[in-house]
Amino acid sequence: MPRLELNPNFTDPDAFYAALTELHRECSEDVSERINARLILLLANHIGDQQVLEEALSIAGQAATQPAEEQAGE
Repeated sequence: MPRLELNPNFTDPDAFYAALTELHRECSEDVSERINARLILLLANHIGDQQVLEEALSIAGQAATQPAEEQAGE
């Protein structure tokens, strides 16, 4: 059964972060939200496995309810 990869798995995390921030540069909040929604759907489609996606949703939902200082310790 596939599991969500939680260990660092980026080939170049700094390059991804730079590309992501550049994509959002000078976008309105509405446009940024639409970009993020589309990116989420593209990546979810790439993953494809419902169990992995549900695990990711669960973890993301937990993070949304934790105080920021607790998230920093993850």
